[in-house]
Order: sequence, then structure tokens, then C-alpha cells
Amino acid sequence: MTTLRIRSIVGLAALTVALTASAVAAQACTPAHTFKTVADGKLTVAIYEYPPFSTASSDGKIGGVDGEIAKKFAEKNCLTVVAAVVDPAATIQYVLSGKADLAAGDWYRTAERAKVLGLSWPTYLDQMGIYSKTGYSKVEDLVGKKVGTVSGFLWVADLQKLLGSNLKLYQNPVALAQDLEAGRIDVAVDSFGTGAYAQKKGGYAGIIIKVAEPDPRVQSSIQAAQANLLYTKANADLGKALDASIQELHKSGELKEILKANGLDPSGTDVGEPRVVN
Repeated sequence: MTTLRIRSIVGLAALTVALTASAVAAQACTPAHTFKTVADGKLTVAIYEYPPFSTASSDGKIGGVDGEIAKKFAEKNCLTVVAAVVDPAATIQYVLSGKADLAAGDWYRTAERAKVLGLSWPTYLDQMGIYSKTGYSKVEDLVGKKVGTVSGFLWVADLQKLLGSNLKLYQNPVALAQDLEAGRIDVAVDSFGTGAYAQKKGGYAGIIIKVAEPDPRVQSSIQAAQANLLYTKANADLGKALDASIQELHKSGELKEILKANGLDPSGTDVGEPRVVN
């Protein structure tokens, strides 16, 4: 038998062993739940860059708190995660149009979203943060100051009533941070988690970030919004499976570890019972 013939046989045997092992591994994975997805064997996640809540790399890998929760869910159900990296405004639309199974990125449980989307079990609380060079923590501290915040947060409407023309709205946290650093505004109001994460990465130098103290004039300071993963409302089986997975992460303490790994306070997992905000 020639050397070439021997090598061919050995190579074929190795390939057969590899394919067999792969097949056995695939069979060994038993999904915790049964439900349909946009693509068979895959969990498509619409996601955008919003650390520490959601991150997406150029090679299709997802991360951040929401990303890790989605990956845990996929793993328990023998699914491969596929990232659909889009702009924030398109994230929910991807789920509504059936292009994605989940939407990730610190989405709040709101009454309006509940009309057209499935809301998962609460994942964590998104606390209102006050950013300043002087260490403000009270809503009263904002009165009479030039204040900036990002559009879309629950506290915006209340702050508009309280501050009027002294409140400036921004489309993203980057522009807000730039104006705060340059002194074009006195105070910024944004997610506490976003600022805490940014400071760990060297951002917001000289800025003190504190959780807003409860004030009845701004409801979000009293009851922080519950975040969740959004899914297709008609896919009830996926919703039940997702809820079970998130509840398990809460119970096991894994969710606290996920928050800690992303630079957030693990107390953010103390979400209480599910609720929606108007």
C-alpha cells in the first residue's frame, strides 16, 4: 500500500470520527423548551451598540448584559445566536417585521410596547442617574440649572414639566457627555448604569454620578424602569421559554454575576414583580 493511499485512509477515518463526534454532540443537546424561531436552529437577536447593556462586534458576537442573557437562553435551547446589528430605531422593527426573534438593548417594559410586542420577565432595573461636577443627587438640585438628557427615557416628560426651556434633549449619550464636559450644560440626567460603566472605562473624568433620590415630581426616581428582552407577541411559546430562562438566572444568582461582569451594581436585579409603565 502506497504512502499516499495510507494517508488518504487515515485522513478519511479522522474526518469520519470528527463528523460522528459532531453529530453525537448535536444529539446530546436537549432543548429545555420547544418553540419556533425565525431560522431553524438559530436565535436571531436584533441588537445595537449601547454598553454595558448591549454590544455587538464586527464578527457578529454579542455581549453586554442583554447579550449575555440572550446567549444563556440560546444555549439552554440548543440554538446558535445570530446577531442582526442595527440602529436603535430599527431594533424593535426587526422583531415586528419577523426578521428577528428578540430585541436587546435596555428596552423598558411599557404599556405601549405591550400592545404590539411580547415583554419578557424583567431582567434588571435601569436607575435614573444625575451627572454633575458637584455631586448632585436630588431632583431639586436640577431646578434653575441648564440640564441635558437623552430622548426616550421615562423621566423626560416629568423633567420637561419641571424644568421647561432649561432642559435640552440629546439623541445619544455621547453628545450629552460632550456638552457636560465642555460646560455647555450644568447637569446631565442619564441611565446610572451607562455612566458607571463609562467611568470604569475612563470616561466622565471629573464627573460625579449618583442615583437620583426619590422625588414625586419625577416618577422614575421613585420607581425605576424594568428592562426586558422584546419578542414577537404571537410567539407565546418563545415567550414562556424566555421567561423561564430569565427567572432561572435570577434564582441561581447568575444574573447578578452578569451585571457585575459588566460593571453594574448587582442590586439592579432586584426587580420585584413584573409591571409596565405608561
